[in-house]
Amino acid sequence: MSENLLELRNISKVFRIGGLVFGTRLVAVDDVSLSLPADSPSILSIVGESGSGKTTLARIILELERPTSGEVLIDGHPLFETGGAGLKGKDYYRAVQPIFQNPFEAFSARKRVDRYLINAALRLKIAANRKEAREIVAEVLESVGLDMSRVEGKYANQFSGGELQRISVARSLIPRPKLIVADEPVSMIDASLRMNIVNLFLELKERYKVSFVYITHDLSTAYYVSDYIAIMYRGSVVEYGPSEQILTEAVHPYTELLLDSVPTVDHKWDRQVALPDIEITEFQAQACKFARRCKYVEPICERAVPPMVAVSPERQALCFKPVGYDPQATVAQPQSAATAPQKR
Repeated sequence: MSENLLELRNISKVFRIGGLVFGTRLVAVDDVSLSLPADSPSILSIVGESGSGKTTLARIILELERPTSGEVLIDGHPLFETGGAGLKGKDYYRAVQPIFQNPFEAFSARKRVDRYLINAALRLKIAANRKEAREIVAEVLESVGLDMSRVEGKYANQFSGGELQRISVARSLIPRPKLIVADEPVSMIDASLRMNIVNLFLELKERYKVSFVYITHDLSTAYYVSDYIAIMYRGSVVEYGPSEQILTEAVHPYTELLLDSVPTVDHKWDRQVALPDIEITEFQAQACKFARRCKYVEPICERAVPPMVAVSPERQALCFKPVGYDPQATVAQPQSAATAPQKR
C-alpha cells in the first residue's frame, strides 16, 4: 500500500490560445507537486483567484484533462499510465469522486434524481440489485441530512441549490471513495447556507474516512475546513503548509495580499485591495511571476525563477524572500502532507 493516497509529481498543463502559428502558449499549471497521506483522512484546500490554475489542477486529478507533463498517482497507481498498471474505469471511480460547482449541471433535467443515484450504485457495481441500491442511496442521503422520501420521484429543478448540492455530495459517497475532489462547491449557493456544506465535509471526513481536495477562492472557508492549504498564483503553488500557519503567518507576498483582501471585525479597512486581472505575460514569465506586483521585489526576482524553499519542516514557499534572496538556498523536495502536523 502506498503511503500517499494522492500524489502529484511535477504536474504541468500547457494550453495554446489562438492559431497554430500566431497563438499564445499558456502554462495553466506549472510544475506542481503535492500529496495527501493514505493513513489518515485529511482536507487539502487549493486556494487562488480566478485563472490561478486550481480548477485545471482539479480536472487533471479527475481525469478530465491530461497533463502535458508530470504524473498523478492514486493510492500508488498512475492515473494516466498507458500500460496495465494504471487505475482505470470502475476502479478509478470507486476511489475518486467529484463534486462540481453547479449542482444543476450535475444532474439530467429529464431524469428523476433518485433514479440517477440508484443507477450510479448499480453501474459501479456497489449494489447487486435495485433493492440493495435503494438502501445504499437512502443511507448516503441520510448522511447529508436528507430523507429518501424527500428526494424520491423528484427532478433536479424541484430542489434548492443547497439541497441539490447535498444530493451531489451523497452521490459522491455511493462508492465509498477514498478521495473526493470538490471544485468550488459552495460558490453558487446562498451565503447563509455555505457553512452547512463546509461543515458537512468535516463530518463526512470522520464518518467515512474520506479525504478531500477542496478547490476554492474563499480563504475563510478554506481556513475553517482544511488541514493543509496550497496557494496558487498563475499556475504555480506559491505557498503550502498547515492551514493555521499559512493564514496566520503568511510567507509569500501573494498570500499576504490575499489575506489583506479578507475583511476582519477588529479593524476598519483604510485602503482598497484589488486583485489583478489575468495577464498572459505573467503565465509566460521566466522569472518570478509575482515580481511586478510584489512590494519586496529585488533584482534577482526579475531574472531568476524562485526556488521552492523549505521554510520549516512542514512549510514551503516559492520565493526568494524567506531565505533573504539567497540564490543558493536549498530547494525543498515536493511536500507530503504526511510529514505535516495535524490541525486537529
